[in-house]
Amino acid sequence: MRDLLRFEPLYQSRVWGGRALESALGRTLPAETPIGESWEVVDRTEAQSVVVGGPLNGQTLRSVLARHAAEIMGPQWPADRPFPILVKWLDCRERLSLQVHPPAAIAGELRGEPKTENWYIAHTAPNAHLIVGLKRGVTRAQFERAIGDNSVEACVHHFPVAAGDSILVHSGQVHAIDAGNLILEIQQNSDTTYRVYDWGRVGLDGKPRQLHVAQSLRSIDWNDFEPAPVRAAPTSGTIADCAEFSIRRVVLGAGERVTLPAGEQPRLLSVVSGTVRVGLDNGTGSRAPFGQKLGQGANVLLPYSGAFTLSAESTTILLLTEDFVG
Repeated sequence: MRDLLRFEPLYQSRVWGGRALESALGRTLPAETPIGESWEVVDRTEAQSVVVGGPLNGQTLRSVLARHAAEIMGPQWPADRPFPILVKWLDCRERLSLQVHPPAAIAGELRGEPKTENWYIAHTAPNAHLIVGLKRGVTRAQFERAIGDNSVEACVHHFPVAAGDSILVHSGQVHAIDAGNLILEIQQNSDTTYRVYDWGRVGLDGKPRQLHVAQSLRSIDWNDFEPAPVRAAPTSGTIADCAEFSIRRVVLGAGERVTLPAGEQPRLLSVVSGTVRVGLDNGTGSRAPFGQKLGQGANVLLPYSGAFTLSAESTTILLLTEDFVG
């Protein structure tokens, strides 16, 4: 299993979503519904990525790992263990709820899963913001009172963002994505979200959405004040580093290449701008032509057993997610 794995996107309707995946990434979306999320790589009971192209075409990620775990993930990976990362595109036409994911220490008690995630800002509207963490000095008592009198906005940390910025959001950090952001989210394989406040919004059914105030108050890190994002830069470097994964930004000029040897680790490759062609080691020591073209918005899995050379057709920014195999 030396070839990269591409997957069919799984589109999710959300009340805060829009059509930016169509206009910005050239996707064909389901008609007449706001699409908030595209699940690009997922291995969960309720949602499975399906391989597109190649000898494994039409197979789910779960079935592929069950048969080829060592080749894709490395020799120590159990065949029955789910893929540990979930990759999503988020079209946040409107502001998301204020929410939190439970820390690992209490997630089991709350019957949830921890979720640390990284947001990479691909596009923004003018004056777009994110909300991550508390304003300095805000206490739990103040926050609880603010829920009751609808003044929560004054308790949380807002900051402006531009294309190319990113921020790592740990389990326990209260957060919301403001309107006008198109984001690539790379996260732990989890779907546990506790909404603490929803800005008075109703869902697609016209009713207020469910809140999880008690679980949220248990989960919020009350000492997390005003975290800073990683700002856009024209150079390569690490933009996220946590126990669950790391993410490298790789900036390539036209014609520049980067080589990823076989036998190191599996990687996720995300093209956030530009276009890259992929050359594969064919197993004889020579490389196949750069035949596979990946454009903006592509997210693919590079197996442990494969060797890849990435060649940029134009100025290109890639994200390489690594270190997710313990």
